[in-house]
Amino acid sequence: MFMLLPATGAAMRYSRVSLRLTLLAALTVAGARGIAQQPTQQAAAVDPRVALSDSAIRAVIKDRVDAKRSSGIAVGILDPDGRTRVFAYGTSGTSRPLDANSVFEIGSITKTFTATTLADMVVKGEVKLEDPVAKYLPGASHVPSRNGREITLVDLATQSSGLPRMPTNFHPKDQANPYADYTEQQAIDFVSSYQLTRDVGAEYEYSNLGMGLLGIALARLEGVSYEELVRKHVLDPLGMTDTRVVFTPSMRERLALGHDDAGGVVSNWDIPGLAGAGALRSTVNDMLKYLAANVDPGHAPLTPALTMAHVKRHGTSNPSLNLGLAWHILTTPYGSTLTWHNGGTGGYRTFIGFDDARHSGVVVLSNSNTSVDDVGMHFVDPRLPLSPAPTKVARTEITLAPQVLDRYVGDYELAPAFHILVTRDGGALYGQPTGQDKVQLFAEKEDEFFLKVVDAQITFSKDSSGNVTGLVLHQNGQESPGKKVK
Repeated sequence: MFMLLPATGAAMRYSRVSLRLTLLAALTVAGARGIAQQPTQQAAAVDPRVALSDSAIRAVIKDRVDAKRSSGIAVGILDPDGRTRVFAYGTSGTSRPLDANSVFEIGSITKTFTATTLADMVVKGEVKLEDPVAKYLPGASHVPSRNGREITLVDLATQSSGLPRMPTNFHPKDQANPYADYTEQQAIDFVSSYQLTRDVGAEYEYSNLGMGLLGIALARLEGVSYEELVRKHVLDPLGMTDTRVVFTPSMRERLALGHDDAGGVVSNWDIPGLAGAGALRSTVNDMLKYLAANVDPGHAPLTPALTMAHVKRHGTSNPSLNLGLAWHILTTPYGSTLTWHNGGTGGYRTFIGFDDARHSGVVVLSNSNTSVDDVGMHFVDPRLPLSPAPTKVARTEITLAPQVLDRYVGDYELAPAFHILVTRDGGALYGQPTGQDKVQLFAEKEDEFFLKVVDAQITFSKDSSGNVTGLVLHQNGQESPGKKVK
């Protein structure tokens, strides 16, 4: 699936064109901007203190799946009185029904576990938020600094380190499982050679690299794997036995298969090198334990760490959006505060969010790569609107000769770690974004193509001699240019 290449985001995807592990990509800023609008009369009439009924929740997820905007959705609701409700609709992609014990990749929601682990280590006196990350990376020959300011653990946890979203030495051998061959040492090597382009702590920039580096540093301090680290500090204390990096046999049996926009099954993602950015898998029932602990940390075994993670520490370009330790903290147009994160891998999109004041929250897990952020936010605060189904424009396909199609064949760079590889097979042209499946491009006119699996178009650009030099990806009202590099 093609997705837009945003400047920031909360899914672990390359972008919103993505590594779909960012979570996923411009989901943070784009999602927050979509909400930071004037309240409507209709929404203002909704009493947020009244939880959505079971029938209303079922209707939302049924409509989403029946409209083919998702293959399957599982939801966990935590009501203000502490009651939990679970819902599921759609297919798991296997003979097993989709339910609250179905296993999903949660993508960048993993970042909140990494940050909570950091907070717990601070509480226990193992580290300090202001410690330079270099202190815990003995394998790094150099960690960049700027104007005398070193990158600290809290800079990484608040997405303000100055490190880029993705490292430029990220070159997947397997596009269907793009992180599988990227190692911790490669991440450290990239950081060692990277020159910061702005001051540390100056700006928010969502970075899978930064959060992955935080996970590496903390795990190396304790001499364990990332999974062992997060189990010790978060999962085991909360009794989360169904949340792991590596599938247990039982989790594998209950796996909900991931799907692309066209409904096809896609590969799971393995993320050994940047595990702290998006490697966890979980279930609705397990995530409800995590949600309950965050909503009411006073009754959780990790009270000091959870409370520390929720403190606003850094702003963004959106005045309504701030960062805690990994958590995004949104002030809605209605004055409520929504603490949330989303996630996304190749075939999954996920959301967790809660309202501290109302002691309520939601987990939404989907085994498709279409965003469920609006669903999650609406379930937390019904005044926040659901996004309408995209309007499809009728397009007429034309046939271009193979020799014309050959002009477009090449490798196009939209970002340092995100390319679109264009190939020809017979009389058809195909595009394959980094970390995504190959999809056919249909000609609408010479130099202009469209996709059928998702509402996106590609326009190829030429120089004065008629040679193709680049492309522009059009999607969701945004334009993402790419230079032809070979």
